[in-house]
Amino acid sequence: MLMGYMLITAVLVVTFGRLGDMYGRVRIYNLGFVVFTLGSIALAFDPFMGGSGAMWLIIMRLVQGIGGAMLFANSTAILTDAFPANKRGMALGINQVAAIAGSFIGLIVGGLLSTIDWRAVFFVSVPVGIIGTIWSYKSLHEVGTKNRGKLDWPGNIAFAIGLTAVLAAITYGIQPYGGSSTGWSNPWVLAGIIGGVILLVVFVFIELRTKQPMFEMRLFKIRSFAMANLAGLLASIGRGGLQFMLIIWLQGIWLPLHGYSYEQTPLWAGIYLLPLTVGFLVAGPLSGILSDRFGARFFATAGLTLVAAMFVGLLLLPVNFNYGAFAVITFLSGIGSGMFGAPNRTAIMNSVPANQRGSASGMAGTVQNAGTSLSIGIFFSLMIAGLATTLPATLKSGLTSHGVSTAIADKISQTPRSAPCSRHSSATTRSRTCSARRCCPASRRPTGMP
Repeated sequence: MLMGYMLITAVLVVTFGRLGDMYGRVRIYNLGFVVFTLGSIALAFDPFMGGSGAMWLIIMRLVQGIGGAMLFANSTAILTDAFPANKRGMALGINQVAAIAGSFIGLIVGGLLSTIDWRAVFFVSVPVGIIGTIWSYKSLHEVGTKNRGKLDWPGNIAFAIGLTAVLAAITYGIQPYGGSSTGWSNPWVLAGIIGGVILLVVFVFIELRTKQPMFEMRLFKIRSFAMANLAGLLASIGRGGLQFMLIIWLQGIWLPLHGYSYEQTPLWAGIYLLPLTVGFLVAGPLSGILSDRFGARFFATAGLTLVAAMFVGLLLLPVNFNYGAFAVITFLSGIGSGMFGAPNRTAIMNSVPANQRGSASGMAGTVQNAGTSLSIGIFFSLMIAGLATTLPATLKSGLTSHGVSTAIADKISQTPRSAPCSRHSSATTRSRTCSARRCCPASRRPTGMP
């Protein structure tokens, strides 16, 4: 559900940016609110149970991703059209603060509602979407320069298939394959990455030769545009998986060690991550305003340097950390991210012609989402590799310390990561059939459980 939304957003954001250039950024943006709201309603009214219900949720999250891509691709371009160059840093900084504040509020509200009913987590998006749809249709007006033309179908298809293959392969690369704890040796994963990269190279050649490209690749000849996007990619890779790791750390280890039940940990994980959000909220608009006056380079560079230093700080924390130290480190990490975000996006948008702003905004969004997906693959692979190395011995010692015999503890701790059942011994059959719970009684779940 998480990676599917990110994948569909990353794949479509450039296309919707181009459509915004062609038909109006506000029009595509408003339509995005409608699509996102319809997806939220469908998620809340999931009509199925079990595996079918889970598949419905995944598909409707993809629908939400289509709406999100429409919004994401055009919001920055709309602000760039509406504000002069010496005010754009401020506008984009406030926009980022709104996005982060909304995410945090959603995290807290979702944690509260999840204790009532899981459907309420999706219901909360419905009134927000309806209000946003009405508000955007009434208040937003087209002020940007349109770039009429035809849609570049060969480029769109090559880009969509290529990026989908790469990001989907990353998703499956962090799942077990055969006797391995990760799937990077899976032939399908390797084929997806290699084939996807080849298609993306083909996409570049298509764009350089077509008269009306989906994305004007020659924009990368503009140094500030190219370097700001590269910095955005590296920043996204560096911090993209951070929130997932912090949530796992809090929900799976730290909060239970401090007396919180597992039912309470989603809510309290959001609360204890408040310093990260506050840091971003403080630095985002301030760095945007200052970058309008003094330029983007210093703030973007200092911001990423601070984020890197805070990674070292997190590395030095013990597993059962003192919360005061954790709060300071995450607050400073939020400050660094806020210092980088608005100046970097302002540099991108100020560097391109007015009639290419939708495409440029879409490309910046794609770079960010692709970096986040790649980051999650890296973070989770490192985590899984660490667990595969240390978990068997830890599990054995924990079992024996609680009275389990050494023979049984040794057997449990050395169970294969994807143990086959007697009817399906091969890794391929096991991954296709046993994971579907068609044969192994021990793997079946009670009816109705997702």
